[in-house]
Amino acid sequence: MRPRLSLLIAALALLPTPVAAQVSVPQVGLPPVGPVVDPLLDRTDRLARDTLSEIEQLAESRLDRIDRLVRRNRRYIERDAAGEPARRGEIVLLGASADQVELAQGEGYRLIEQGELASLDMVLIRLALPRGTDLDEAQRELPRLLPGVTIAPDNLYFTSSSAMLPAPQSGFGRAQASATVTVGMIDSAPGPAAQVAEMRSFASGGGTVSDHGSAVASLLRGAGVSRVLAADVYGTDRAGGNAVAIAQALDWLVGAQVPVVTISLVGPDNPVLSHAISAAQRRGTVIVAAVGNDGPAAPPAYPASYDGVVAVTAVDRREHALIEAGRALHLDYAAPGADIYGLDRRGRSQRLRGTSFATPLVAARIAAIRASHRDHWRGSLDSEAHDLGDPGPDATYGRGLVCRGCGARQ
Repeated sequence: MRPRLSLLIAALALLPTPVAAQVSVPQVGLPPVGPVVDPLLDRTDRLARDTLSEIEQLAESRLDRIDRLVRRNRRYIERDAAGEPARRGEIVLLGASADQVELAQGEGYRLIEQGELASLDMVLIRLALPRGTDLDEAQRELPRLLPGVTIAPDNLYFTSSSAMLPAPQSGFGRAQASATVTVGMIDSAPGPAAQVAEMRSFASGGGTVSDHGSAVASLLRGAGVSRVLAADVYGTDRAGGNAVAIAQALDWLVGAQVPVVTISLVGPDNPVLSHAISAAQRRGTVIVAAVGNDGPAAPPAYPASYDGVVAVTAVDRREHALIEAGRALHLDYAAPGADIYGLDRRGRSQRLRGTSFATPLVAARIAAIRASHRDHWRGSLDSEAHDLGDPGPDATYGRGLVCRGCGARQ
């Protein structure tokens, strides 16, 4: 299918009412329907063109944003062989023996760190590239030098929010949990008003609080999560939010026996992240992730696209899908993601928009179900999800809207 045609189909899918539901087939003896139908079709066509234009702009904005990031941070970030941003001058090995590491060192690679992630049963080996070697060159060279070793760039992942606006201060409601409900979050550091139980950092300059992490933590608390463990993967690192930091954060949370982890970050498929997610799932951890806000024309978002990850999209207050919502290779649930409220790093109320903020609401519901000793949470969540769009699971809303009415100020 041609790209523009596929975008047009996506645009039509986002329109509030199907064209077929608006146009009646003319019957014998009735007045001509052309004067009624033609303007309606013109309006629908304009809506589709406007939606298509916005979808294209979202996709272009993503590329522009990555391009600016790389240009402004050339000392810290470069593109990998696929053109995705990654930490400059480093590559990560999984499954390499001591002899293989020594062989790489003989070719000019320098060992930065060899770290064990015990809870995930992973050993990460970080190598600095030889002087004058680009990341894409190393990705071509090392597989020939080290056959059988998993070789990965340290890709970067970005928060999936599209707007945070100041809102009039009012009582920020918190639902009362009937049992201890625990959720881990991998994000930037939340401010003190979010009241997390524990916070650890996996980036240089860790603990530097942000609005995004504060909003996610406050939404978890507001949705009834009594114990939030926050992993900061950004700090002040120019190449923060990388795959290694996320894997290290996940190792900590799995070791702390956190049952549900919410990740409102998006980026490319990466072997380090994939291995970490799979290992966490084998230990029984449920991973909930956002589909991002780069629109339906963007590449599939990870970690949301990994098998078994609960992929979450967002709806507005009219329960329509956000036009900027991205996509994953599968979709599980929708949740409120516009005109909802959380706290910023200073504890002030802010109006939120984006799939970043729908995701913790779904994570909170899954954690609450699991806290009630219902390991088979999927059936319970499906039964409370409000079906939207076509009957049954669909590509726009997944299995339905979860946490309807959550995130409002009280």
